[in-house]
Amino acid sequence: MMLVSTSFCRRCWNRCVLNTWVRSFSTTKSHQITEEVAKLLELKAQLGEDGPKKFTLKTPKGTRDYSPQQMAIREGVFKTIVECFKRHGAETIDTPVFELKETLTGKYGEDSKLIYDLADQGGELLSLRYDLTVPFARYLAMSKISNIKRYHIARVYRRDNPAMTRGRFREFFQCDFDIAGQYDAMIPDSECVKIVVEILQSLNLGDFVIKVNHRKLLDGMFAACGVPDEKFRSICSAVDKLDKTFWEDVKAEMVDEKGLDPEVADRIGHYVKFNGGPELVDQLLKDEFLCKQKSSIEGLEDMKLLLRYCELYGVLDKVSFDLSLARGLDYYTGVIYESVLKSYACTPGASEDGVSVGSVAGGGRYDGLVGMFDPKGKKVPCVGVSIGIERLFSIMEARAQAAHLKTRTTETEVFVVSAHKGLVEERMKLCKDLWDADIKAEQSYKKNPKPLDQFQYCENTGIPLCLVLGQSEIDSGVVKIRNTQTREERLVPRNTLKEELRQELSRIKAGKSEGNVAT
Repeated sequence: MMLVSTSFCRRCWNRCVLNTWVRSFSTTKSHQITEEVAKLLELKAQLGEDGPKKFTLKTPKGTRDYSPQQMAIREGVFKTIVECFKRHGAETIDTPVFELKETLTGKYGEDSKLIYDLADQGGELLSLRYDLTVPFARYLAMSKISNIKRYHIARVYRRDNPAMTRGRFREFFQCDFDIAGQYDAMIPDSECVKIVVEILQSLNLGDFVIKVNHRKLLDGMFAACGVPDEKFRSICSAVDKLDKTFWEDVKAEMVDEKGLDPEVADRIGHYVKFNGGPELVDQLLKDEFLCKQKSSIEGLEDMKLLLRYCELYGVLDKVSFDLSLARGLDYYTGVIYESVLKSYACTPGASEDGVSVGSVAGGGRYDGLVGMFDPKGKKVPCVGVSIGIERLFSIMEARAQAAHLKTRTTETEVFVVSAHKGLVEERMKLCKDLWDADIKAEQSYKKNPKPLDQFQYCENTGIPLCLVLGQSEIDSGVVKIRNTQTREERLVPRNTLKEELRQELSRIKAGKSEGNVAT
């Protein structure tokens, strides 16, 4: 047996042993490399001639970490959105982060290439969910549910080209609100528009517009312009890019890549320039070419009703009937909409001349999607909207940075301060009483912290109140309440401390609310 020097590198020894094994396997008469040899070759490649490759510490492309400050902003946005969804009577569900591949296949048109496929594990072909709409439709079909108003907030995944500063990621959250059921035309659809307006106004993100259109009107427009039936979806996907590029580029894609007649493309270009309100509906109802198409008339009648309901909800001034809006996903069957933020000084990519900074919400009607999963093809009409939460986060973060706003990352209301040494147990008793009373409290994890350090911690983290505990206070059965911002102090009895704290915290919150209104 050969002895190996203790100074001999273990990695070198492993590599020598691997080389010996690989050579011995390669000299066998087998014409097929065994699984064991393949594993050895892979391990050898990992070790390399000069040791293992240098490990790069980073997040995967299109993903990011979030700091406590960023998470505080995210939680505030989530809270606003969930409150709005619940105000409209929605209940929540959850679905797996991955689905059977066949569940997602054929539902997204050209965007299907962006679906993340997973390696075969246990005999099932799986894919990460691309959105929350298709899993919702699958859930309805499996559960045999025909009526529900639901919201769902969860991560989705797309193999897209990320643009991190503009809120485009490969892993991101969607916040969906959907109404499923057989109802009268445009009543659920208009409520979805109302919800988007409520959320964007609550977040105070500046001016925005909700573009609306109708899939039947698009189909009728394509037919009137002379687009062959088999090219409807591919041409729709091309028109969908008008919010990101110029008409000349879209026309070139239609003609050069998708083989559309240039004259047909020019006719489409004539219509997609139209946008407006109820007056545009009246104008299009008089168009001799569109009115020859039954689907166009049906779409225009729906749009007329939708805009009327939006007026009743008080949101018509935020809505624009826009024929350039297409939304290329295959499952849309009726009204489609997309919300776009206009110029915003703190938004990456925004300009000062009113150029829009991108879509922050989108959705529409998809009456046929649930039927794709039902064995009998039973349809459940659905309409919904998805909030582009990552774009909203990017804007909120940019606004906070530009205004040099300090974001609180905890909700601690009270910090228990020891005035001198030897009070760690008394602090712990007081913290226990506060926690039991559902008061958010902290203390130092040092036995004998300096009072100045404790006060400084409260100021740095924005904790509104301190409870100062000294031996004299303990002997007298009182505690000193200190306002961190004003530094005002007063003594209160221990037996009324909890009520005194709640009253003081209410006064502080009321003062902040009044200050926000004044601002």
